[in-house]
Amino acid sequence: MDKVVGQKRAGAHLYQPIDPFDQQMIEVGDGHRIYVEQCGNPDGVPVVVLHGGPGGGCSPAMRRYFDPNIFRIVLFDQRGCGRSRPHASVEANTTWHLVADIERIRTTLQIDRWIVFGGSWGATLALIYAQAHPDHVAALTLRGVFLMTKPELDWFYGGGAGKFWPDLWDRFASLIPSDEQDNLIGAYHRRLFSGDLPLETRYARAWASWENALASIDSDGITGESPADYARAFARLENHYFYNNGFLTEEQQILHPDRMARIAQIPGVIVQGRYDMICPPVSAHKLAQAWPKSRLTFVGRAGHALSEPGISAELVRTMDLMGAQRRVLGL
Repeated sequence: MDKVVGQKRAGAHLYQPIDPFDQQMIEVGDGHRIYVEQCGNPDGVPVVVLHGGPGGGCSPAMRRYFDPNIFRIVLFDQRGCGRSRPHASVEANTTWHLVADIERIRTTLQIDRWIVFGGSWGATLALIYAQAHPDHVAALTLRGVFLMTKPELDWFYGGGAGKFWPDLWDRFASLIPSDEQDNLIGAYHRRLFSGDLPLETRYARAWASWENALASIDSDGITGESPADYARAFARLENHYFYNNGFLTEEQQILHPDRMARIAQIPGVIVQGRYDMICPPVSAHKLAQAWPKSRLTFVGRAGHALSEPGISAELVRTMDLMGAQRRVLGL
Protein backbone atom coordinates (compact mmCIF):
# COMPACT_ATOMS: atom_id res chain seq x y z
CA MET A 1 0.00 0.00 0.00
CA ASP A 2 1.57 3.28 -1.03
CA LYS A 3 1.71 5.99 -3.61
CA VAL A 4 3.71 9.20 -3.65
CA VAL A 5 1.49 12.18 -4.50
CA GLY A 6 1.64 15.96 -4.23
CA GLN A 7 5.37 16.39 -4.73
CA LYS A 8 5.11 20.17 -5.18
CA ARG A 9 3.37 20.62 -1.86
CA ALA A 10 5.88 18.50 0.04
CA GLY A 11 8.94 19.75 -1.80
CA ALA A 12 9.59 22.66 0.55
CA HIS A 13 10.38 20.21 3.35
CA LEU A 14 12.71 17.97 1.35
CA TYR A 15 16.38 18.12 0.44
CA GLN A 16 17.32 19.01 -3.13
CA PRO A 17 17.09 16.30 -5.82
CA ILE A 18 20.22 14.15 -6.14
CA ASP A 19 21.47 11.47 -8.49
CA PRO A 20 22.82 8.06 -7.44
CA PHE A 21 26.55 7.55 -7.17
CA ASP A 22 26.02 3.82 -7.68
CA GLN A 23 23.43 1.75 -9.55
CA GLN A 24 23.52 -2.01 -9.97
CA MET A 25 21.46 -5.12 -10.56
CA ILE A 26 21.98 -7.78 -7.91
CA GLU A 27 21.24 -11.42 -8.62
CA VAL A 28 19.23 -12.74 -5.67
CA GLY A 29 18.38 -16.20 -7.00
CA ASP A 30 15.14 -17.76 -8.22
CA GLY A 31 15.62 -15.95 -11.53
CA HIS A 32 15.21 -12.52 -9.92
CA ARG A 33 17.50 -9.50 -10.37
CA ILE A 34 17.03 -6.56 -8.02
CA TYR A 35 17.71 -2.93 -8.92
CA VAL A 36 19.73 -1.18 -6.19
CA GLU A 37 21.00 2.39 -6.03
CA GLN A 38 23.07 4.40 -3.57
CA CYS A 39 22.92 8.17 -3.09
CA GLY A 40 24.38 10.80 -0.80
CA ASN A 41 27.61 10.30 1.15
CA PRO A 42 29.39 6.98 0.41
CA ASP A 43 30.92 7.14 3.90
CA GLY A 44 27.77 8.38 5.61
CA VAL A 45 25.20 6.87 7.96
CA PRO A 46 23.64 3.92 6.12
CA VAL A 47 19.86 3.96 5.66
CA VAL A 48 17.85 1.55 3.56
CA VAL A 49 14.52 2.73 2.13
CA LEU A 50 11.70 0.20 1.77
CA HIS A 51 8.96 1.24 -0.64
CA GLY A 52 5.30 0.44 -0.32
CA GLY A 53 2.85 -1.71 -2.19
CA PRO A 54 4.02 -4.46 -2.38
CA GLY A 55 4.83 -3.53 -5.95
CA GLY A 56 5.15 0.23 -5.73
CA GLY A 57 8.84 0.55 -6.58
CA CYS A 58 11.19 3.29 -5.37
CA SER A 59 11.24 6.81 -6.81
CA PRO A 60 13.73 9.71 -7.00
CA ALA A 61 11.61 11.64 -4.48
CA MET A 62 12.42 9.05 -1.82
CA ARG A 63 16.09 10.13 -1.90
CA ARG A 64 15.14 13.58 -0.66
CA TYR A 65 14.15 12.71 2.92
CA PHE A 66 17.79 12.49 3.96
CA ASP A 67 20.63 14.99 4.25
CA PRO A 68 22.92 13.82 1.41
CA ASN A 69 25.98 15.04 3.31
CA ILE A 70 25.12 12.85 6.29
CA PHE A 71 23.47 9.73 4.89
CA ARG A 72 24.44 6.87 2.62
CA ILE A 73 21.01 6.27 1.11
CA VAL A 74 20.21 2.81 -0.26
CA LEU A 75 17.06 2.33 -2.33
CA PHE A 76 15.91 -0.71 -4.26
CA ASP A 77 12.96 -2.06 -6.20
CA GLN A 78 11.53 -5.15 -4.57
CA ARG A 79 11.04 -8.33 -6.57
CA GLY A 80 8.79 -7.98 -9.59
CA CYS A 81 8.45 -4.20 -9.70
CA GLY A 82 10.20 -1.01 -10.80
CA ARG A 83 13.45 -1.80 -12.56
CA SER A 84 13.81 -5.24 -11.00
CA ARG A 85 13.23 -8.23 -13.25
CA PRO A 86 11.23 -10.25 -14.17
CA HIS A 87 8.54 -7.57 -14.12
CA ALA A 88 5.21 -8.27 -12.39
CA SER A 89 6.35 -11.79 -11.48
CA VAL A 90 4.99 -13.45 -8.34
CA GLU A 91 7.13 -16.55 -8.69
CA ALA A 92 9.43 -16.98 -5.67
CA ASN A 93 8.06 -13.67 -4.40
CA THR A 94 7.07 -13.73 -0.72
CA THR A 95 7.78 -11.66 2.37
CA TRP A 96 10.61 -13.99 3.29
CA HIS A 97 12.22 -13.70 -0.13
CA LEU A 98 12.21 -9.92 0.36
CA VAL A 99 13.74 -10.21 3.82
CA ALA A 100 16.51 -12.35 2.33
CA ASP A 101 16.98 -9.80 -0.47
CA ILE A 102 17.48 -6.99 2.04
CA GLU A 103 20.17 -9.05 3.75
CA ARG A 104 21.77 -9.81 0.38
CA ILE A 105 21.92 -6.08 -0.36
CA ARG A 106 23.39 -5.30 3.06
CA THR A 107 26.17 -7.85 2.75
CA THR A 108 26.87 -6.98 -0.89
CA LEU A 109 27.33 -3.33 0.08
CA GLN A 110 29.40 -4.36 3.11
CA ILE A 111 27.19 -2.57 5.61
CA ASP A 112 27.20 -3.84 9.20
CA ARG A 113 24.22 -1.95 10.66
CA TRP A 114 21.81 0.52 9.15
CA ILE A 115 18.68 2.55 9.79
CA VAL A 116 15.60 1.04 8.16
CA PHE A 117 13.10 3.55 6.73
CA GLY A 118 9.76 2.38 5.37
CA GLY A 119 6.15 3.40 4.94
CA SER A 120 2.92 1.51 4.49
CA TRP A 121 3.94 -1.96 3.21
CA GLY A 122 7.50 -0.67 3.60
CA ALA A 123 6.79 -0.29 7.33
CA THR A 124 5.48 -3.86 7.42
CA LEU A 125 8.59 -5.15 5.74
CA ALA A 126 10.86 -3.00 7.92
CA LEU A 127 9.38 -4.49 11.08
CA ILE A 128 9.54 -8.07 9.81
CA TYR A 129 13.13 -7.57 8.63
CA ALA A 130 14.13 -6.05 11.98
CA GLN A 131 12.53 -8.93 13.86
CA ALA A 132 14.45 -11.39 11.69
CA HIS A 133 17.80 -9.53 11.86
CA PRO A 134 17.78 -7.25 14.91
CA ASP A 135 21.59 -7.18 15.18
CA HIS A 136 21.84 -5.33 11.88
CA VAL A 137 19.19 -2.66 12.59
CA ALA A 138 20.29 0.49 14.42
CA ALA A 139 16.89 2.21 14.33
CA LEU A 140 13.55 2.20 12.53
CA THR A 141 11.62 5.08 10.98
CA LEU A 142 8.10 4.05 10.01
CA ARG A 143 5.24 5.88 8.34
CA GLY A 144 1.62 4.89 7.74
CA VAL A 145 1.82 1.64 9.70
CA PHE A 146 0.37 -1.50 8.14
CA LEU A 147 0.67 -4.71 10.20
CA MET A 148 -0.56 -7.13 7.53
CA THR A 149 -3.55 -8.33 9.54
CA LYS A 150 -7.00 -9.49 8.48
CA PRO A 151 -8.83 -6.56 10.13
CA GLU A 152 -6.73 -4.11 8.11
CA LEU A 153 -7.48 -5.94 4.86
CA ASP A 154 -11.15 -6.18 5.78
CA TRP A 155 -11.19 -2.42 6.38
CA PHE A 156 -9.86 -1.54 2.96
CA TYR A 157 -11.20 -4.39 0.82
CA GLY A 158 -14.30 -5.31 2.81
CA GLY A 159 -16.16 -2.02 2.80
CA GLY A 160 -14.84 -0.14 5.84
CA ALA A 161 -13.12 2.64 3.93
CA GLY A 162 -15.94 2.43 1.42
CA LYS A 163 -18.32 3.88 3.99
CA PHE A 164 -16.38 7.14 3.72
CA TRP A 165 -15.94 6.95 -0.07
CA PRO A 166 -19.12 5.15 -1.21
CA ASP A 167 -18.97 6.41 -4.79
CA LEU A 168 -15.41 5.21 -5.32
CA TRP A 169 -16.10 1.97 -3.45
CA ASP A 170 -19.04 1.28 -5.72
CA ARG A 171 -16.84 1.83 -8.76
CA PHE A 172 -14.24 -0.61 -7.38
CA ALA A 173 -16.66 -3.29 -6.17
CA SER A 174 -19.14 -3.12 -9.04
CA LEU A 175 -16.60 -4.57 -11.48
CA ILE A 176 -17.12 -7.86 -9.62
CA PRO A 177 -20.38 -9.86 -9.87
CA SER A 178 -22.52 -9.65 -6.72
CA ASP A 179 -22.06 -13.33 -5.90
CA GLU A 180 -18.27 -12.75 -5.58
CA GLN A 181 -18.34 -9.50 -3.66
CA ASP A 182 -17.98 -11.18 -0.27
CA ASN A 183 -14.27 -11.66 -1.09
CA LEU A 184 -12.99 -8.91 -3.36
CA ILE A 185 -9.34 -9.83 -2.87
CA GLY A 186 -10.09 -13.32 -4.15
CA ALA A 187 -12.28 -12.06 -6.97
CA TYR A 188 -9.66 -9.60 -8.18
CA HIS A 189 -7.02 -12.33 -7.81
CA ARG A 190 -8.80 -14.52 -10.33
CA ARG A 191 -8.86 -11.69 -12.86
CA LEU A 192 -5.36 -10.31 -12.21
CA PHE A 193 -3.93 -13.78 -12.81
CA SER A 194 -6.26 -14.85 -15.62
CA GLY A 195 -3.57 -14.95 -18.32
CA ASP A 196 -5.64 -12.51 -20.38
CA LEU A 197 -3.45 -9.38 -20.57
CA PRO A 198 -6.19 -6.84 -21.45
CA LEU A 199 -8.39 -8.24 -18.66
CA GLU A 200 -5.51 -8.17 -16.17
CA THR A 201 -4.70 -4.59 -17.11
CA ARG A 202 -8.31 -3.45 -16.73
CA TYR A 203 -8.61 -4.88 -13.23
CA ALA A 204 -5.10 -3.78 -12.31
CA ARG A 205 -5.97 -0.17 -13.08
CA ALA A 206 -9.17 -0.45 -11.04
CA TRP A 207 -7.24 -1.93 -8.09
CA ALA A 208 -4.61 0.83 -8.23
CA SER A 209 -7.19 3.59 -8.67
CA TRP A 210 -9.12 2.58 -5.54
CA GLU A 211 -5.99 2.89 -3.42
CA ASN A 212 -4.53 5.98 -5.08
CA ALA A 213 -7.77 7.92 -4.72
CA LEU A 214 -7.70 7.55 -0.92
CA ALA A 215 -4.00 8.25 -0.38
CA SER A 216 -4.12 11.95 0.45
CA ILE A 217 -6.34 13.86 2.83
CA ASP A 218 -6.75 16.47 0.09
CA SER A 219 -7.85 13.93 -2.48
CA ASP A 220 -11.00 14.69 -4.41
CA GLY A 221 -11.19 11.08 -5.53
CA ILE A 222 -10.03 11.87 -9.03
CA THR A 223 -6.83 10.19 -10.18
CA GLY A 224 -5.23 9.80 -13.55
CA GLU A 225 -5.16 6.35 -15.04
CA SER A 226 -1.96 4.53 -14.07
CA PRO A 227 0.34 3.35 -16.88
CA ALA A 228 -0.49 -0.23 -17.79
CA ASP A 229 2.90 -1.73 -16.87
CA TYR A 230 3.01 0.01 -13.49
CA ALA A 231 -0.59 -0.82 -12.60
CA ARG A 232 -0.23 -4.47 -13.55
CA ALA A 233 2.91 -4.98 -11.43
CA PHE A 234 1.48 -3.00 -8.51
CA ALA A 235 -1.90 -4.73 -8.49
CA ARG A 236 -0.64 -8.26 -9.11
CA LEU A 237 2.04 -8.07 -6.43
CA GLU A 238 -0.14 -6.36 -3.85
CA ASN A 239 -3.02 -8.74 -4.44
CA HIS A 240 -0.66 -11.75 -4.38
CA TYR A 241 0.61 -10.76 -0.95
CA PHE A 242 -2.81 -9.92 0.48
CA TYR A 243 -4.38 -13.06 -0.98
CA ASN A 244 -1.73 -15.04 0.91
CA ASN A 245 -2.01 -13.00 4.13
CA GLY A 246 1.50 -11.69 3.77
CA PHE A 247 2.91 -15.22 4.00
CA LEU A 248 2.84 -14.89 7.80
CA THR A 249 1.87 -17.67 10.18
CA GLU A 250 0.19 -16.86 13.48
CA GLU A 251 3.58 -17.05 15.23
CA GLN A 252 5.10 -14.67 12.64
CA GLN A 253 2.57 -11.87 13.17
CA ILE A 254 4.36 -8.60 13.88
CA LEU A 255 2.65 -7.98 17.22
CA HIS A 256 3.22 -11.51 18.51
CA PRO A 257 5.02 -11.07 21.87
CA ASP A 258 7.95 -13.23 20.80
CA ARG A 259 8.44 -11.15 17.64
CA MET A 260 8.16 -7.82 19.44
CA ALA A 261 10.70 -9.00 22.03
CA ARG A 262 13.26 -9.22 19.24
CA ILE A 263 13.11 -5.48 18.58
CA ALA A 264 12.47 -4.34 22.15
CA GLN A 265 15.87 -2.60 22.36
CA ILE A 266 15.77 -1.02 18.88
CA PRO A 267 14.72 2.65 18.94
CA GLY A 268 12.05 3.71 16.50
CA VAL A 269 9.89 6.59 15.35
CA ILE A 270 6.38 6.13 13.96
CA VAL A 271 4.86 8.93 11.88
CA GLN A 272 1.15 8.46 11.28
CA GLY A 273 -1.43 10.56 9.47
CA ARG A 274 -4.38 11.14 11.77
CA TYR A 275 -6.82 10.68 8.87
CA ASP A 276 -5.16 7.78 7.09
CA MET A 277 -7.95 5.99 5.22
CA ILE A 278 -5.75 3.22 3.85
CA CYS A 279 -3.91 2.19 7.03
CA PRO A 280 -6.06 3.35 9.97
CA PRO A 281 -4.10 4.87 12.91
CA VAL A 282 -5.20 2.14 15.32
CA SER A 283 -2.41 -0.08 13.96
CA ALA A 284 0.26 2.53 14.71
CA HIS A 285 -1.17 2.97 18.20
CA LYS A 286 -1.13 -0.78 18.89
CA LEU A 287 2.44 -1.01 17.63
CA ALA A 288 3.60 1.85 19.86
CA GLN A 289 1.93 0.28 22.89
CA ALA A 290 3.83 -2.98 22.29
CA TRP A 291 7.20 -1.29 21.60
CA PRO A 292 8.63 0.63 24.58
CA LYS A 293 11.50 2.24 22.65
CA SER A 294 9.24 3.73 19.99
CA ARG A 295 7.86 7.25 19.71
CA LEU A 296 4.55 7.77 17.90
CA THR A 297 3.75 11.12 16.28
CA PHE A 298 0.31 11.75 14.83
CA VAL A 299 0.25 14.34 12.06
CA GLY A 300 -3.00 16.23 12.47
CA ARG A 301 -3.94 17.15 8.92
CA ALA A 302 -2.62 14.21 6.95
CA GLY A 303 -3.74 10.98 5.39
CA HIS A 304 -1.59 8.17 4.05
CA ALA A 305 0.66 9.57 1.36
CA LEU A 306 4.40 9.83 1.94
CA SER A 307 4.52 13.24 0.35
CA GLU A 308 1.83 15.03 2.33
CA PRO A 309 3.47 18.18 3.72
CA GLY A 310 3.03 17.41 7.42
CA ILE A 311 4.28 13.86 7.04
CA SER A 312 7.24 14.92 4.90
CA ALA A 313 8.23 17.59 7.42
CA GLU A 314 8.09 15.12 10.33
CA LEU A 315 10.06 12.45 8.48
CA VAL A 316 12.82 14.88 7.50
CA ARG A 317 12.94 16.18 11.09
CA THR A 318 13.21 12.60 12.36
CA MET A 319 16.02 11.68 9.99
CA ASP A 320 17.93 14.89 10.75
CA LEU A 321 17.78 13.99 14.45
CA MET A 322 18.94 10.43 13.79
CA GLY A 323 21.83 11.78 11.73
CA ALA A 324 22.83 14.00 14.64
CA GLN A 325 22.64 10.99 16.98
CA ARG A 326 24.72 8.68 14.80
CA ARG A 327 27.20 7.92 17.60
CA VAL A 328 24.38 7.13 20.04
CA LEU A 329 22.99 4.73 17.45
CA GLY A 330 26.40 3.13 16.98
CA LEU A 331 26.81 4.41 13.45
